[in-house]
Amino acid sequence: MVRVERIVRDLKKQREQAQSEVHRLDRAIKALSEVGRRGRGGGRGGPRRMSKAARKRIAAAQRARWAKVRAAKRAAARAKTN
Repeated sequence: MVRVERIVRDLKKQREQAQSEVHRLDRAIKALSEVGRRGRGGGRGGPRRMSKAARKRIAAAQRARWAKVRAAKRAAARAKTN
């Protein structure tokens, strides 16, 4: 009879450990799912909007960057021919 009591005690201990593990996993799942919802745009959802002026500034800056690259390319080609 002592052996059966010991087995029951061990099984209860394993059950408590399993319940603790399930609880820990539930918390991890909850935390990760909240990150996905709040991750972008301050939690408001949907795509982020950009003003027309901001798009214009970004486009102008990009055009300037490409102009700089093209100018460097032309300068390198001229240096090769001379």
